[in-house]
Amino acid sequence: MADTFTTTVEELPDSRVLLRVQVAADEIEGRIERQANELGRRLKVPGFRRGKVPAPLVIQRVGREAVFEEAVQGSLGAWYAGAVDAAGIVPVGDPRVELGAVPRQGDPFSFSIEVGVLPKATVERYKGLEVPRRDPEVSEQMVAEEIERLRDRFARLEDVERAAERGHFAVIDYDATIEGEKLEGAQGRDQLVELGAGRLLPSLEDGILGAGATDERTVAVTFPPDYPNAELAGRLASFRVVVKQVKRKQLPELDEDFAADTGFDTIDELRADIAARLGAVESERIDREYREAALDEVARGAHVDVPQALIDARAAEMWERTLRALAQQGINRETYLQITGRDEQQLLADLAPDAERALRREAVITAVVAAEAIVPSDDELREVLAEGSASHDHDHDHDHDHDHADAETMLTELRRAGRLEELREELAARQAVDLIARESKPIAAERAAARAKLWTPEQEPGDGSGGSSPASGAAASGSAAGAAAPKRLWTPGP
Repeated sequence: MADTFTTTVEELPDSRVLLRVQVAADEIEGRIERQANELGRRLKVPGFRRGKVPAPLVIQRVGREAVFEEAVQGSLGAWYAGAVDAAGIVPVGDPRVELGAVPRQGDPFSFSIEVGVLPKATVERYKGLEVPRRDPEVSEQMVAEEIERLRDRFARLEDVERAAERGHFAVIDYDATIEGEKLEGAQGRDQLVELGAGRLLPSLEDGILGAGATDERTVAVTFPPDYPNAELAGRLASFRVVVKQVKRKQLPELDEDFAADTGFDTIDELRADIAARLGAVESERIDREYREAALDEVARGAHVDVPQALIDARAAEMWERTLRALAQQGINRETYLQITGRDEQQLLADLAPDAERALRREAVITAVVAAEAIVPSDDELREVLAEGSASHDHDHDHDHDHDHADAETMLTELRRAGRLEELREELAARQAVDLIARESKPIAAERAAARAKLWTPEQEPGDGSGGSSPASGAAASGSAAGAAAPKRLWTPGP
């Protein structure tokens, strides 16, 4: 790819760059010929069998410019990715691409890309900072709540000979009509519904409450105006419901039989196991919180100029990722906006603080990677890949030698696909955060909260300090000290 094109970088204001890319003539001619061959498979030309029209004839009949345009459309993504890699930038937001003129045969092709980039951070200090870290705590209430969830999973449904109430379950048959016409998809047989769980339309649930086994009811249901199916929103439907059974959930007694059902000899053993598992989860959560807090503490003391346009671009990226995740759950953009009751601009505004925080974090990580000259070795990459392979098989016995063989195969595939450096950069970022967390000094959360209230006489309104200095290690974010200063305690000590 390096011989395919050349890239020059021009830095622009507001964390933007202009990439000027020149694609070699040989690459252009090869792309045009491949595109012409592709068109030739679909082109009908007298005297030639379908799919056998030679590329020169396709170019002659269709026109070099038209073939070139299609070739560029299929190649621009790869050229853009290659130019970004060659320039060593981290793009933020959508690029603005300007294509040059169609080159004559034998000439290179030029185009330019303007795009936002990760801002640069000036990091004063990233070692020895004091960072709040809470102690793991597993309360009796947490254990009790987990036991109740476990009892709920082992619960049995028992028939009751009385009218359905909230908290009961009902087995129903139902169908629905609108204006006398059968409503497609609104039929069910032997459906188990939980009353009071909020999963039914409120008017339909109200119509079932009070019914006993074998009761049949006709319930008028008006679909809410924001109902996800726009064709039904606001319309009145008639549901015929036959209640076949009414059941209640019977929780198991908290005794030795229950302990045995869960794999333990006694309830005390079960409680101890739950406490240990909750403690492990809590410790992992605290580790993640501490790493993030340490990174944010470095970012708080760093100088990072983040233009609003860059924040908006990152927020848009986050929104698009959210939409892709929702699409995998069968929820489209319009439905999600209806559910939330907000428009897209409001959601983007909500994402802006997280977008700015993410940009500051990434800028700081990049600066630390450069300062420490962090370049993960291939052996470290293999170890990460092997860990990933082993995590998929954690429930089964597996051979560690096999994991490393798989890691070597994946490393080769990543190198062949041109994605090895992407993995190396991701690991370098992780190692940078590891270093920041390892070199930080954990302090009690209470102490951090107390230090956040400290101020010094120098922090008067207009002094520009904006709060505690990075060197102080305080957890405060550095908001203006003016009006709040009289309420704070000043001490001359550290």
